[in-house]
Amino acid sequence: MARFIVLIAMLVLARGRCLAETSGSVWNQFRGPGGSGVASAFQPPVRLEAGCLAWKTPVPPGLSSPVLSRQRIFLTALEKGRLVTLAFDAASGQLAWRQEAPSVPLERVHATSSPAAPTPYADDERVYVYFGSYGLLCYDRAGREQWHVPIATPQSTYGMATSPIGYRENLILVLDNDANSPGSKLSQSRILAVSKAKGEKVWETPRPLLRSGWSTPLIWSHDAGDELVVLGSGRVCGFDPLTGVEKWFATGFSRETIALPVSGNGRVYVSAAKLGGGADEQPDPQPFWEAMLKFDADGDGKIARSEMTEYFTFPLRPELPVEHPGFGVPLPADPAKRKAQQAALFDSIDKNKDGYLTREEFVAAMSSRPGKPLLMAIRPGGHGDVTAANVDWQLHQGIPEIPSPLFYKDRLYMVRNGGLLTVVDAANGKIVYSERLGGSGQYSASPVLANDHLYLISNPGEVSVVKAGDAPQRVHQHDLGERTFVTPALDADTIYIRTEKHLCAFRSVP
Repeated sequence: MARFIVLIAMLVLARGRCLAETSGSVWNQFRGPGGSGVASAFQPPVRLEAGCLAWKTPVPPGLSSPVLSRQRIFLTALEKGRLVTLAFDAASGQLAWRQEAPSVPLERVHATSSPAAPTPYADDERVYVYFGSYGLLCYDRAGREQWHVPIATPQSTYGMATSPIGYRENLILVLDNDANSPGSKLSQSRILAVSKAKGEKVWETPRPLLRSGWSTPLIWSHDAGDELVVLGSGRVCGFDPLTGVEKWFATGFSRETIALPVSGNGRVYVSAAKLGGGADEQPDPQPFWEAMLKFDADGDGKIARSEMTEYFTFPLRPELPVEHPGFGVPLPADPAKRKAQQAALFDSIDKNKDGYLTREEFVAAMSSRPGKPLLMAIRPGGHGDVTAANVDWQLHQGIPEIPSPLFYKDRLYMVRNGGLLTVVDAANGKIVYSERLGGSGQYSASPVLANDHLYLISNPGEVSVVKAGDAPQRVHQHDLGERTFVTPALDADTIYIRTEKHLCAFRSVP
């Protein structure tokens, strides 16, 4: 009898996963179904306690998020100098296969990034991966290469991070580039569509006004049809996904854009922090000044020129340690150039030229920094520049630098550095609440949602589970014990989290 009950339970779980895969809720691309981050019918555990850890498998370093298709988990990594694609069995965590990309020189990336940052895309038959250092590769479910498309490495400030997405029979990839010279197709920013079956080019659209970006595109389905929405440096654009013809654009975004747009209630919502990661148009200067005081060696409440250490800079992300490469305004590695730029930075803040930086001088310098963070709601039907005609509202507060927003039941959810969760009424852009409900430190993983609960993961590895709704309600917090930078994946009963060194599966107990 006991064996019969176990068998029935296994069949129910298998049926639940099968229904999830046939209902369009398969987590097969960056941020899951349609890039939304939402799988509302799934029921992973709300409390990630020891009894829910189904398995934990070591994985090589990389920043691609896990994706799923037909009981396989796919991700990429950099292992012993080689770019690799890995497939794992979702039930057990066992490695199913491993394939190396061709040996190529690795692209230059930021110290906090990786040459294995783009997330794979998977369908029922194949998995598709993009490496900035090589190009596109396609494997079947057994790991056999089906085709490859070498692509010249775009020149990018921090390394490539955009991920491919699928639309009907095609795979679409954004290749924005800092070396955007009109005379060379290889160095132009562009969008490329290739066939899933053979990797053959279907269409290509140049983007001569765009420089490097790190956002993944969105297929926006609305009453008038489907549009490809691409966020890039300074603007968001809408294209015909079958031809690549540009239809509209809206401006006002910062030079550096990362988040994936999301859609809901007939609108598309697009966000980008202020250049340097600023989340608010008028930020509270106190955390930034407190970060600056880390250079105040004698504790007198101001910074003397003699207190400029190796790491002295203007803080942009005060929650990070001063030695972190993302803490402040980037400085040259060369010691002489570094000292010269630090001196110039000091002088630009020290307005009275007395050799000291005071809080008043720092706040004045901070308030003079140009640009603003932006969350924009756009309705369909526009052509050309729609910034004035089709933008319903804009918000300039609580905008994350890296995590994408999440739309669910007429609300937008955003988590920013420091664990601040901001909930916005998607109809009018008004803030419903803004509370510190997550862990501390920086946030890179985008929020995901299942069964009315948000999962928020900080870089230090703190998971906060928050009930969706108009009142702040954290129901659980769990420390993974490892740094975590990428967005988790979900299926019918499991949340899959890639930490710095492991892939973990937390599964609901029947």
